[in-house]
Amino acid sequence: MSKMQKTQPSMPADHPIIPREKVGVLLINLGTPDATDFWSIRRYLKEFLSDRRVIDVNPVFWKLLLNLVILNVRPSIAGKAYKEIWVEETDESPLRLHTRNQSEFLQRMMDEEKDNLVVDWAMRYGNPSIASKLEMMRSEGCRRILLLALYPQYSATTTATAYDKAFEALSTMRWQPSVRTAPAYPDDASYIRALAESVKSHILKLDWTPDLLLTSFHGLPKRYLTAGDPYHCHCLLTSRLLREELDWPEDKVRVAFQSRFGREEWLQPYIQNVVEELPKTGKKNIAVISPGFVSDCVETLEEVAIGLRDTFYESGGENFTFIPCLNSGDAGLKVLEHQILKELNGWFSASTS
Repeated sequence: MSKMQKTQPSMPADHPIIPREKVGVLLINLGTPDATDFWSIRRYLKEFLSDRRVIDVNPVFWKLLLNLVILNVRPSIAGKAYKEIWVEETDESPLRLHTRNQSEFLQRMMDEEKDNLVVDWAMRYGNPSIASKLEMMRSEGCRRILLLALYPQYSATTTATAYDKAFEALSTMRWQPSVRTAPAYPDDASYIRALAESVKSHILKLDWTPDLLLTSFHGLPKRYLTAGDPYHCHCLLTSRLLREELDWPEDKVRVAFQSRFGREEWLQPYIQNVVEELPKTGKKNIAVISPGFVSDCVETLEEVAIGLRDTFYESGGENFTFIPCLNSGDAGLKVLEHQILKELNGWFSASTS
């Protein structure tokens, strides 16, 4: 290190204290209501369903429908679903619990090598907000911040809107930090291996053998695909690579899409239709995994592990199992650590010189 680099400029005695320069990593997940009551759910849904990245129909028509119909009906329905999976011990949703754990565990993992790294978390919708966490990180001395949206497959409705919200917050800052955005990772080798290991270890605990593994991804309107969103292709890619890593035949793994909303055509096949038909074709023992979710949430735990299971049994199925998301297990944390270290290349030497 040169003499010029070692020398620190002197500051006036009354100069505000400038914190030691750090590097920040902000994990961003979709969001969650603060509680299961009507008004908490309503606040969350209003923010979520008002996002033009998510709902891009005529804004005047949608605003009327949202405020006059959906927000008066949907909160009660969603509230019942959240109550089914709510974590009573900590009074929060599983998504919030797992995202916080991921952040805290990653911080401890990184502390062993990099004491100037700050790992934190935020939600695109709800609390804690992206803006509040970016301001907190900036005030702690984070002059460089990596934004990591927790979506392995890219979509404008998830990854893009998370980064949009971060840029919106940055636009209000007088002294902006330098920012990087991590890309999606649908074909990342560590991610695919972690998924495959979770499938194999889960199946080993069963006293029956699945006829089929369903890879269930959150759906999107089909027109989003035709408009250029790569999400559908990313989902198929992840599912194919998972099957290849498992070394299973093509007919042993099948893609389906869940969470359809509204009347227009969405990405197909719809998982509800698939599980109703499977027993009729002799597939009466199935396993389901949701590779598009980094953490278990209402869509995986209530919609799939409970609702889809019931539909399968009602349709003549015999054995059903849901394979949990990677959550904050060691394998899942290693996947996230890999994404972080890959994207932070070059920043640590710069921040500590």
